[in-house]
Amino acid sequence: MPDTEPPREPDTVPPPTEASPAREQEQRRLAQEKKDERYVWWYLAYFLFGIHIVAFVMIYAVMHAK
Repeated sequence: MPDTEPPREPDTVPPPTEASPAREQEQRRLAQEKKDERYVWWYLAYFLFGIHIVAFVMIYAVMHAK
């Protein structure tokens, strides 16, 4: 019995182009930008947390001053 399976098409991998290194560089830049943005949010969170601690200590000091 002959093999009736249709021939497979070759995998469609786009050929490397000159834009490929630029695309990789853009992806790296976007990844770094996302990482930097995450750090900014963490720094902001720590700053605001610290401000609240200082405010609570000052309120405590004022309320218990003689």
